[in-house]
Amino acid sequence: MDIPEIGDPRFREAVAAIDAGDVGALERLLAAHPALLRDRLDYGEGYFRRPHLLWFVAENPIRNGRLPPNIAEVTRTILRAAERTGVKSVPAQRDYALGLVCSGRVPRECGVQVELIDVLVDAGARADGALLPALAHRELAAVERLLERGAALTLTAAACTGRAGDVARLGPLASAVERQTALTGAALHGLAGILGQVIDLGVDLDAYSPEGFHAHATALHHAVDSGSLDAVRVLVEAGAALGTRDRMYDGTPLDWAEYLGHPEIAAYLREAAAGR
Repeated sequence: MDIPEIGDPRFREAVAAIDAGDVGALERLLAAHPALLRDRLDYGEGYFRRPHLLWFVAENPIRNGRLPPNIAEVTRTILRAAERTGVKSVPAQRDYALGLVCSGRVPRECGVQVELIDVLVDAGARADGALLPALAHRELAAVERLLERGAALTLTAAACTGRAGDVARLGPLASAVERQTALTGAALHGLAGILGQVIDLGVDLDAYSPEGFHAHATALHHAVDSGSLDAVRVLVEAGAALGTRDRMYDGTPLDWAEYLGHPEIAAYLREAAAGR
Protein backbone atom coordinates (compact mmCIF):
# COMPACT_ATOMS: atom_id res chain seq x y z
CA MET A 1 0.00 0.00 0.00
CA ASP A 2 1.39 3.42 -0.95
CA ILE A 3 1.25 5.88 1.96
CA PRO A 4 1.40 9.55 0.95
CA GLU A 5 4.13 11.59 2.53
CA ILE A 6 3.12 14.14 5.13
CA GLY A 7 3.67 17.49 3.47
CA ASP A 8 3.88 19.75 6.52
CA PRO A 9 7.50 19.48 7.79
CA ARG A 10 6.64 20.10 11.45
CA PHE A 11 3.85 17.52 11.42
CA ARG A 12 6.14 15.13 9.58
CA GLU A 13 8.79 15.51 12.27
CA ALA A 14 6.24 15.05 15.06
CA VAL A 15 4.78 11.92 13.47
CA ALA A 16 8.29 10.55 13.01
CA ALA A 17 8.89 11.07 16.73
CA ILE A 18 5.67 9.18 17.51
CA ASP A 19 6.67 6.33 15.21
CA ALA A 20 10.11 6.13 16.84
CA GLY A 21 8.82 6.43 20.39
CA ASP A 22 11.10 9.43 20.87
CA VAL A 23 9.40 11.16 23.79
CA GLY A 24 12.16 13.75 24.24
CA ALA A 25 12.02 14.92 20.63
CA LEU A 26 8.23 15.00 20.75
CA GLU A 27 8.21 17.09 23.93
CA ARG A 28 10.60 19.61 22.38
CA LEU A 29 8.53 19.86 19.20
CA LEU A 30 5.26 20.36 21.06
CA ALA A 31 6.79 23.00 23.33
CA ALA A 32 8.21 24.89 20.35
CA HIS A 33 5.16 24.46 18.11
CA PRO A 34 1.99 24.13 20.24
CA ALA A 35 -0.17 24.51 17.13
CA LEU A 36 0.69 20.87 16.41
CA LEU A 37 -1.66 19.97 19.25
CA ARG A 38 -4.55 22.01 17.87
CA ASP A 39 -4.29 22.07 14.09
CA ARG A 40 -5.51 19.37 11.74
CA LEU A 41 -3.18 18.08 9.07
CA ASP A 42 -4.12 18.35 5.40
CA TYR A 43 -3.61 14.64 4.88
CA GLY A 44 -5.47 11.34 4.59
CA GLU A 45 -8.93 10.36 3.46
CA GLY A 46 -12.10 8.67 4.66
CA TYR A 47 -12.18 8.19 8.41
CA PHE A 48 -8.61 9.55 8.67
CA ARG A 49 -9.14 12.73 6.67
CA ARG A 50 -7.49 15.81 8.20
CA PRO A 51 -6.22 14.03 11.31
CA HIS A 52 -5.04 15.53 14.57
CA LEU A 53 -1.55 14.56 15.70
CA LEU A 54 -2.96 12.44 18.55
CA TRP A 55 -4.69 10.13 16.09
CA PHE A 56 -1.35 8.84 14.79
CA VAL A 57 -0.74 6.91 18.04
CA ALA A 58 -3.25 4.27 16.88
CA GLU A 59 -1.51 3.29 13.61
CA ASN A 60 -5.00 3.08 12.09
CA PRO A 61 -5.00 3.26 9.11
CA ILE A 62 -1.83 1.22 8.83
CA ARG A 63 1.25 3.12 7.69
CA ASN A 64 4.15 1.15 9.23
CA GLY A 65 2.44 -1.96 10.61
CA ARG A 66 4.01 -1.46 14.03
CA LEU A 67 3.99 0.78 17.08
CA PRO A 68 6.87 1.52 19.48
CA PRO A 69 6.72 -0.33 22.82
CA ASN A 70 6.40 2.98 24.69
CA ILE A 71 3.46 4.28 22.64
CA ALA A 72 1.43 4.65 25.83
CA GLU A 73 3.99 7.14 27.19
CA VAL A 74 4.05 8.89 23.80
CA THR A 75 0.29 9.26 24.05
CA ARG A 76 0.50 10.62 27.60
CA THR A 77 3.07 13.15 26.38
CA ILE A 78 0.68 14.48 23.72
CA LEU A 79 -2.28 14.54 26.10
CA ARG A 80 -0.36 16.35 28.85
CA ALA A 81 0.91 18.96 26.41
CA ALA A 82 -2.57 19.50 24.98
CA GLU A 83 -4.04 19.98 28.45
CA ARG A 84 -1.31 22.46 29.41
CA THR A 85 -1.88 24.38 26.20
CA GLY A 86 -5.63 24.51 26.73
CA VAL A 87 -6.60 22.96 23.42
CA LYS A 88 -10.41 23.03 23.29
CA SER A 89 -10.73 20.07 20.96
CA VAL A 90 -8.96 17.66 23.33
CA PRO A 91 -12.14 15.76 24.39
CA ALA A 92 -13.11 15.07 20.78
CA GLN A 93 -9.53 14.18 19.89
CA ARG A 94 -9.35 11.68 22.77
CA ASP A 95 -12.66 10.05 21.90
CA TYR A 96 -11.74 9.61 18.25
CA ALA A 97 -8.27 8.31 19.08
CA LEU A 98 -9.83 5.71 21.37
CA GLY A 99 -12.10 4.53 18.56
CA LEU A 100 -9.08 4.18 16.28
CA VAL A 101 -7.14 2.20 18.90
CA CYS A 102 -10.08 -0.12 19.54
CA SER A 103 -10.85 -0.80 15.88
CA GLY A 104 -7.30 -1.36 14.64
CA ARG A 105 -5.33 -4.59 14.60
CA VAL A 106 -1.84 -3.09 14.94
CA PRO A 107 -2.25 -1.96 18.59
CA ARG A 108 -3.46 -5.48 19.45
CA GLU A 109 -0.72 -7.22 17.48
CA CYS A 110 1.91 -5.04 19.15
CA GLY A 111 0.52 -5.84 22.59
CA VAL A 112 -0.32 -2.24 23.46
CA GLN A 113 -4.05 -1.99 22.73
CA VAL A 114 -5.27 -2.48 26.30
CA GLU A 115 -2.65 -0.10 27.71
CA LEU A 116 -3.59 2.57 25.16
CA ILE A 117 -7.25 2.13 26.06
CA ASP A 118 -6.41 2.70 29.70
CA VAL A 119 -4.33 5.79 28.96
CA LEU A 120 -7.08 7.39 26.90
CA VAL A 121 -9.93 6.45 29.24
CA ASP A 122 -7.92 7.65 32.25
CA ALA A 123 -7.50 10.95 30.38
CA GLY A 124 -11.26 11.26 29.90
CA ALA A 125 -12.10 9.45 26.66
CA ARG A 126 -15.57 7.87 26.64
CA ALA A 127 -15.48 4.08 26.65
CA ASP A 128 -19.03 3.92 25.31
CA GLY A 129 -18.10 5.78 22.14
CA ALA A 130 -15.43 3.27 21.13
CA LEU A 131 -17.50 0.15 21.75
CA LEU A 132 -19.27 -0.06 18.40
CA PRO A 133 -16.09 0.39 16.29
CA ALA A 134 -14.40 -2.34 18.33
CA LEU A 135 -17.36 -4.69 17.84
CA ALA A 136 -17.58 -3.93 14.13
CA HIS A 137 -13.91 -4.83 13.64
CA ARG A 138 -14.04 -7.96 15.83
CA GLU A 139 -11.52 -6.54 18.30
CA LEU A 140 -12.84 -8.56 21.23
CA ALA A 141 -9.98 -7.88 23.64
CA ALA A 142 -10.67 -4.17 23.20
CA VAL A 143 -14.39 -4.79 23.71
CA GLU A 144 -13.82 -6.58 27.00
CA ARG A 145 -11.48 -3.83 28.23
CA LEU A 146 -13.99 -1.13 27.32
CA LEU A 147 -16.68 -2.98 29.25
CA GLU A 148 -14.33 -3.24 32.22
CA ARG A 149 -13.67 0.50 31.95
CA GLY A 150 -17.34 1.44 32.12
CA ALA A 151 -18.87 1.01 28.67
CA ALA A 152 -22.50 -0.04 28.92
CA LEU A 153 -23.28 -3.62 27.91
CA THR A 154 -25.63 -3.11 24.96
CA LEU A 155 -27.63 -5.77 23.15
CA THR A 156 -25.14 -5.56 20.29
CA ALA A 157 -22.19 -6.03 22.62
CA ALA A 158 -23.91 -8.98 24.28
CA ALA A 159 -24.65 -10.52 20.87
CA CYS A 160 -21.13 -10.08 19.54
CA THR A 161 -19.51 -11.54 22.66
CA GLY A 162 -21.81 -14.55 23.00
CA ARG A 163 -23.53 -13.47 26.21
CA ALA A 164 -26.73 -15.44 25.65
CA GLY A 165 -28.22 -14.57 29.03
CA ASP A 166 -27.73 -10.85 28.46
CA VAL A 167 -29.21 -11.11 24.97
CA ALA A 168 -32.31 -12.69 26.50
CA ARG A 169 -32.43 -9.93 29.15
CA LEU A 170 -31.75 -6.93 26.93
CA GLY A 171 -33.51 -8.03 23.75
CA PRO A 172 -37.13 -7.34 24.73
CA LEU A 173 -36.20 -3.79 25.78
CA ALA A 174 -34.14 -2.93 22.71
CA SER A 175 -35.19 -0.68 19.86
CA ALA A 176 -35.70 -1.98 16.34
CA VAL A 177 -32.41 -0.42 15.24
CA GLU A 178 -30.53 -2.01 18.12
CA ARG A 179 -32.00 -5.41 17.26
CA GLN A 180 -30.90 -5.03 13.65
CA THR A 181 -27.43 -4.02 14.79
CA ALA A 182 -27.32 -7.06 17.08
CA LEU A 183 -28.32 -9.24 14.13
CA THR A 184 -25.39 -7.87 12.14
CA GLY A 185 -23.07 -8.33 15.10
CA ALA A 186 -24.01 -11.94 15.74
CA ALA A 187 -23.62 -12.68 12.02
CA LEU A 188 -20.29 -10.87 11.77
CA HIS A 189 -18.95 -12.85 14.70
CA GLY A 190 -20.37 -16.13 13.38
CA LEU A 191 -22.43 -16.93 16.48
CA ALA A 192 -25.18 -19.23 15.27
CA GLY A 193 -26.90 -19.68 18.63
CA ILE A 194 -27.02 -15.96 19.31
CA LEU A 195 -28.33 -15.36 15.79
CA GLY A 196 -31.27 -17.60 16.57
CA GLN A 197 -32.00 -15.61 19.72
CA VAL A 198 -31.88 -12.28 17.90
CA ILE A 199 -34.04 -13.53 15.03
CA ASP A 200 -36.67 -14.57 17.58
CA LEU A 201 -36.77 -10.97 18.83
CA GLY A 202 -38.14 -9.82 15.48
CA VAL A 203 -35.78 -8.43 12.84
CA ASP A 204 -35.67 -7.85 9.10
CA LEU A 205 -33.42 -10.60 7.80
CA ASP A 206 -32.89 -8.92 4.45
CA ALA A 207 -32.26 -5.36 5.57
CA TYR A 208 -28.89 -3.74 5.02
CA SER A 209 -27.08 -3.28 8.29
CA PRO A 210 -27.64 -0.05 10.25
CA GLU A 211 -25.45 2.99 9.58
CA GLY A 212 -22.10 2.84 11.32
CA PHE A 213 -22.01 -0.95 11.35
CA HIS A 214 -21.10 -2.17 7.87
CA ALA A 215 -24.21 -0.69 6.29
CA HIS A 216 -23.25 -1.84 2.79
CA ALA A 217 -24.28 -5.47 3.35
CA THR A 218 -26.87 -7.76 4.94
CA ALA A 219 -26.56 -10.11 7.87
CA LEU A 220 -26.13 -13.05 5.49
CA HIS A 221 -23.15 -11.35 3.82
CA HIS A 222 -21.59 -10.84 7.25
CA ALA A 223 -22.23 -14.43 8.30
CA VAL A 224 -20.41 -15.54 5.15
CA ASP A 225 -17.55 -13.19 6.03
CA SER A 226 -17.31 -14.77 9.49
CA GLY A 227 -16.61 -18.14 7.89
CA SER A 228 -19.24 -19.86 10.03
CA LEU A 229 -21.35 -22.31 8.04
CA ASP A 230 -23.61 -22.74 11.08
CA ALA A 231 -24.33 -19.01 11.20
CA VAL A 232 -25.07 -18.95 7.46
CA ARG A 233 -27.36 -21.93 7.84
CA VAL A 234 -29.36 -20.27 10.65
CA LEU A 235 -30.07 -17.23 8.48
CA VAL A 236 -30.90 -19.22 5.36
CA GLU A 237 -33.23 -21.56 7.23
CA ALA A 238 -34.93 -18.53 8.76
CA GLY A 239 -35.67 -17.30 5.22
CA ALA A 240 -32.90 -14.81 4.45
CA ALA A 241 -32.76 -13.83 0.77
CA LEU A 242 -29.88 -15.40 -1.12
CA GLY A 243 -29.55 -12.98 -4.02
CA THR A 244 -29.23 -9.58 -2.36
CA ARG A 245 -26.17 -7.67 -3.58
CA ASP A 246 -24.04 -5.61 -1.25
CA ARG A 247 -23.81 -1.89 -1.93
CA MET A 248 -20.01 -1.66 -2.05
CA TYR A 249 -18.83 -4.57 -4.19
CA ASP A 250 -22.15 -5.56 -5.83
CA GLY A 251 -21.77 -9.15 -4.66
CA THR A 252 -24.28 -11.72 -3.46
CA PRO A 253 -23.55 -13.84 -0.37
CA LEU A 254 -22.45 -16.60 -2.73
CA ASP A 255 -20.08 -14.19 -4.47
CA TRP A 256 -18.63 -13.33 -1.08
CA ALA A 257 -18.19 -16.99 -0.16
CA GLU A 258 -16.32 -17.65 -3.38
CA TYR A 259 -14.14 -14.55 -3.10
CA LEU A 260 -13.29 -15.13 0.56
CA GLY A 261 -12.41 -18.77 -0.02
CA HIS A 262 -15.18 -20.51 1.92
CA PRO A 263 -15.97 -23.48 -0.35
CA GLU A 264 -18.27 -25.25 2.12
CA ILE A 265 -20.38 -22.14 2.54
CA ALA A 266 -20.45 -21.57 -1.22
CA ALA A 267 -21.61 -25.16 -1.83
CA TYR A 268 -24.31 -24.80 0.81
CA LEU A 269 -25.59 -21.53 -0.69
CA ARG A 270 -25.75 -23.08 -4.16
CA GLU A 271 -27.70 -26.02 -2.80
CA ALA A 272 -30.04 -23.72 -0.88
CA ALA A 273 -30.70 -21.62 -3.99
CA ALA A 274 -31.47 -24.72 -6.03
CA GLY A 275 -33.99 -25.83 -3.44
CA ARG A 276 -35.96 -22.58 -3.38
